[in-house]
Amino acid sequence: MYIYLDESGTLTGGAGDYFIVASFTVGDIRKIAKEFRKWQKSKLPKKLKVKPEVKFNDNINNTLRLKTLKHFANQDIRIFYTFLKKKNIPLEYYKKGKVHETGLLYTEIVKSTLGLYIPITDKQVFVIRDRRTLKGVTVEQFNDTIIASLLPNLPAKVVFQIQAVDSTSSAQVQIADWICGALAHYYEGKPMGKEFYAVLKGNIVQEKELFSEKWTKVWEK
Repeated sequence: MYIYLDESGTLTGGAGDYFIVASFTVGDIRKIAKEFRKWQKSKLPKKLKVKPEVKFNDNINNTLRLKTLKHFANQDIRIFYTFLKKKNIPLEYYKKGKVHETGLLYTEIVKSTLGLYIPITDKQVFVIRDRRTLKGVTVEQFNDTIIASLLPNLPAKVVFQIQAVDSTSSAQVQIADWICGALAHYYEGKPMGKEFYAVLKGNIVQEKELFSEKWTKVWEK
C-alpha cells in the first residue's frame, strides 16, 4: 500500500480558519501518475504544461480546477483526511499566546490521519509526504512517532516506511495537494468549494475533525 499525503493551511496565524491533512491511496500508482501528466500536457494552460509541479492554487480558473478534480476522482482514488479549526488547537501547543510546538502538533495530526487507515492487512506500507520543515521535531523523531503509533495495529513483520520527497518529483503528491486545496476551499467557504467537495465526495472513505468530540465516518465503500 502506498499512501500519499499533503496539507493545506498554516498552524501559526496566516489566512484561513482551518488546517487540513489529506491523503489518498489508489490501486495503480504508476497509472495515476501517467494520467496526471497526460492531463497536464493536454488540458492545462500553456505555462503549466511543462511545469514540474502543478498546484491547486496555481493560476487556473475554477471551471478547469473542477474538471481536473473530476479526472482524478475517476481514477478510483480513496481519500482519508483530518481537519481542524485553528481556534480549537489545545493550549499545550501554545507559548506566550502563540502556537509554538508546530512540529509536534503536525506529527499528531499526521498520526491521526494515518490512523484512519486501521485496520491494515497489507504486508508493505509506504507513506509518501511532501518535504516540509518540522519545527522542534527531527525527521527521525517524526517517523519514529508515527511508526510506533501504528505498528501495534499492523500485520506481523510488516514493512512500514515514511518518505519525505520533493513534490516536484512526485505527481502523486501533487494530486494530494489538489485534494487538500479542494477541501480547503470547501471548509473556508471559498468560491466553488461545495462543487469541489461534491466531486470528491464519492472517493472519501473517512474524515475526522481533530480537537473536537465530533467524529464523522462520511463515505465508506
